[in-house]
Amino acid sequence: MSCLPSHGRVSCSRCHCSIAPQFDVSMRSEGDWRITANPLAWGSTKPEVVVLGFSKGPTQAGALASTAHDEIAYKGSRLNVGKILAHVGLIPTDEPDKLKKHIDRLIADKSGRFHFASLIRCTVERYDRRSVSWKGSGGGMLDKFIATQFGASVATNCTTTFLRDLPEETRLVVMFGLGTGLNYVASAYDLFRRARPGVWKMISSVAYTDGKITVVHVEHFAAQGALIPNWLGVNAHPRSNLGLLSRAAVEASGVSI
Repeated sequence: MSCLPSHGRVSCSRCHCSIAPQFDVSMRSEGDWRITANPLAWGSTKPEVVVLGFSKGPTQAGALASTAHDEIAYKGSRLNVGKILAHVGLIPTDEPDKLKKHIDRLIADKSGRFHFASLIRCTVERYDRRSVSWKGSGGGMLDKFIATQFGASVATNCTTTFLRDLPEETRLVVMFGLGTGLNYVASAYDLFRRARPGVWKMISSVAYTDGKITVVHVEHFAAQGALIPNWLGVNAHPRSNLGLLSRAAVEASGVSI
C-alpha cells in the first residue's frame, strides 16, 4: 500500500496537538521556528519519480487561499523546475514556454509518472528578529531547521509517514536543495536511513541509495543569483560538477524520459 497521499489536501496530525488540525490555521512553534498545518500533494500515488521541495515557501503558502490547487506547487518557479528536471534527464529539454507548460501538466496529472510535494509537508517558518516577522525562505532554512530538536522531530514524522512505504513503482526521489556545504544532503541522508531501514550507501556527494530507491539532490528551484546557471553548466563554474553528478545518479537509477 502506497504511503503517498492523493492529489489534494492531506490529512495529517502527527506534529500537532489537535487531533484534527484546521487546515492552514493550526500552528505549532518552538523557539524561533513554527509549522503551519497545510500539507498538500500533487500527481500520482504510484509514481516512478517523487519530486520534493523542502517546504512551501512564502509564494506557495501565500497562495493557498486564493489559488487553484494545481497552480500552487512551485508557483513562480516552474520554469526553473523544468530546467532542472530536464538537465538530469527526466523530461525533454525544450523552449522556456513549452518547458513550463510541461511542468504544469505533470503537476496536474493524477495518474502519471510523478508525485510532487515537500519533504516537510507543513509550511516551515523562522522568526526573524531583525524584521520582527516570520519568514519561510532564506539562507540555511533547510540545514538549520533539521538541526534543531523540533525540526528533526517534524522531519522524522514526515519521512516515516510519507516516504517509508513507497510503492513498488517508485525508483527515484529528487530532492530540491543542496544546503550550505552540502549539509542538507547529509541531513536528508540521515532522515532516509532512519525512516527506511536497509542497506544505504552514498553514490556520490549528491546521491544515495538503499538498492530500492535512489535519492538525488539537485539545485533548489528558487536559488538566487548565479546558482542555478552555474549548476546547469550555463556558466563555467565548479558547481556545474554537482549538476553532472546529479544527472549521472539519475541515469544510474535506470529512470529516464
